[in-house]
Amino acid sequence: MDGAREDTASTGRSKVRRLYRGARRARMVRRMTTRLYYADAYQTEFDARVVERADDGRRIYLERTAFYPTSGGQPHDTGTLGGATVRDVIDEGERIAHVLDAPVEHDSVTGRIDWARRFDNMQQHTGQHLLSAVVADLFGWATVSVHFGAGVSTLDVDVPSITAEQAARAECRANEIVFENRPVTVSYEDAATASGLRKASAREGTLRIVSIADLDRSACGGTHVRATGEIGAILIGKVDKVRQSARIEFVCGMRAVERARADHDALSRLAQSLSAAPHEVADLVARQSTRLKDADSRLRQLETELASRVARERYDAAQPDTAGVRRVVERRVAGSLDELRPLALATSSLPRAMFIGAVESPNASVLVAASEDSGVDAGRTLKAVLADAGGRGGGSARLAQGTLPSRDALDGAMASLGGAR
Repeated sequence: MDGAREDTASTGRSKVRRLYRGARRARMVRRMTTRLYYADAYQTEFDARVVERADDGRRIYLERTAFYPTSGGQPHDTGTLGGATVRDVIDEGERIAHVLDAPVEHDSVTGRIDWARRFDNMQQHTGQHLLSAVVADLFGWATVSVHFGAGVSTLDVDVPSITAEQAARAECRANEIVFENRPVTVSYEDAATASGLRKASAREGTLRIVSIADLDRSACGGTHVRATGEIGAILIGKVDKVRQSARIEFVCGMRAVERARADHDALSRLAQSLSAAPHEVADLVARQSTRLKDADSRLRQLETELASRVARERYDAAQPDTAGVRRVVERRVAGSLDELRPLALATSSLPRAMFIGAVESPNASVLVAASEDSGVDAGRTLKAVLADAGGRGGGSARLAQGTLPSRDALDGAMASLGGAR
């Protein structure tokens, strides 16, 4: 019996050891995905072994991959794995998940990268490194954050504003370095001894450093071109203020060509509509804008003069109520209260006067104005009427407005204000 118990115990220990070794191997597999894009961003096809599946085979893990996962602001690669379309690539720390549109059953698969998307991302990312280094060199601006979008990318720098001249200067210098076709290289250095980085890295251990010759050294895990010439043209777009930073919009490579073509076509259409040459459009639009502002100013002056005349005529024709207040009423089937405001203000400038205006559509609305000596508080009076009619609004003692839920409610409000006719 003792021997039997000993054999059973020995067998149990062996089984436990085998289970432990199997679990250990499984954990090692889960921890490791060799990232081929680190060594060669130009590799577009690879073979790999599937080490784990999830979601009924639509989420797979490989022993190695050339697919770049969404990371550091750079979008993930797309392409195919084992014939299935790659919808997403997710960085899970030590391993990478590939999300597919269909299950993959084979244990070995061939992956193919969508090169057009990969190279476009490489151009934008390397262009961002170059642009960040240029603005740091020219103006001392530090990069706060970056975003790589499907259409445009943005770079936030630690200054409150950027002038058009500064943006143009940065764009010019960046493109000069593109034309110089400086090498872009990748190296691996210990974080404790790595020096000359544009931005200090919080990582420990080995850093992957992307360098642009005689310009920039940055810790980065992204995919990049081999030389600045492959970035293509760099075009800076609009510059916005975002909190305490300035945001620079930019595009590189074919995106820059496409944006330039779209801008040129838009300018050409505008020039044609103005019967002018493209280079004349800016001055012509500026002159027309000035004339338009002058015309608007003159129109407002004439509207004020007309409103004063109409207000005086209506005021003189109105009979004073028992309190000696004359009411001028204007009701329109359609329009806006803004159209009634000049008449309301002109009426309230007259002695002991009150204006009651209404518009039936698109929204039933009412406007009340009262002169200072009328004894009428426009805001308080209108608010009480609106509350009874299920409307809402308010204003000051001299001018108030509101909306009502229906035309019938508007009729009731006008009657309460003394503006029914």
